[in-house]
Order: sequence, then structure tokens, then C-alpha cells
Amino acid sequence: MSEHTSAAPEIAEDGPGVVVQIPMRWGDMDAYGHINNVEIVRMLEEARIEAFGVPVGTGNQARPARVQLFDALPEGTQALVVEHRVRYVRPLEYSNIPAPTRVRIVKAAGAALILGIEIADPRTGEWCIRAHTQLAFFDPQSQTVLRLQPAQRELLAPYTGDPLFS
Repeated sequence: MSEHTSAAPEIAEDGPGVVVQIPMRWGDMDAYGHINNVEIVRMLEEARIEAFGVPVGTGNQARPARVQLFDALPEGTQALVVEHRVRYVRPLEYSNIPAPTRVRIVKAAGAALILGIEIADPRTGEWCIRAHTQLAFFDPQSQTVLRLQPAQRELLAPYTGDPLFS
């Protein structure tokens, strides 16, 4: 019986943003053994929640977020996805090793928060997915979109990196 010795390559923690580990599920595969494109968008959501935590007033934040952005928002604020842009660089094949995923801030100005998210193959370390996700913070009480405050932009500054698309 052979011993399994392959380990996931390390994705440098010193790049822009934060690196989180996102598990793939067996049922995420398509007929070709790749993670289905719809499930990739779910993985983008999981990466966003792993990095920034559970939005205010939803779910239970059992452990602290890597970046405390949602904690800095007024109670009841909704974090709404405005847009996704996804580029499939290469197929992401299913693995029972979580996918290293880098989440960075691409833009934090006005009412726009754009995240850059890259998902790597956990076996090779090659980037498979590059995406931008734009969020807007919405106050359902006043029915208005909230602008990012200087303190929130300052909180996000250390996690800022270059856009993934031109």
C-alpha cells in the first residue's frame, strides 16, 4: 500500500489581501471532474464570508473575521452583491484539499467596494479563477446605499491590491 505524501503548495501570505482556505464539495463537480461554474460563485461567496465575516444581523459569527469590516457597519446594514466578473483561467478540478483563495480590496470609494478574489488549485498552486465582486452596503430602514466612511476605508487599506482585470 502506497503512502499518500502530496501536500498542498503554500500560497504566499505576504501578497495583497488575505488568504483563506475554501473547501470543495464532492457534489460541486460537473461531468468532467471540474468544479461547476455555479459552484465557483458559491466559493467566491464563502471566501468573502471567511475573509470579512458574517454580515451584521445575519447568522452567527462564531469566530472573528480576518478583516473586521462588517463589524464596523451600522446594525441592520445589508451587504448586497451588485456585480460579479469571473474569468476561468483553467479548470479547477475537485480535490478534498481546500482551495487556497486570496481576497483583496480592489476599490473602496464612495459607495463601491470591489473585491478581487483568486482561487488556486490546492495541488499545484496555479491560479484557476480570477474574479471581481462588487458590494454595496444598503440600509433597509432608510432605503439608501451607504457610502464607505473614512474609518472603514482606513481599515481596508492594508488589504488593498491591484485589480485583476484592466
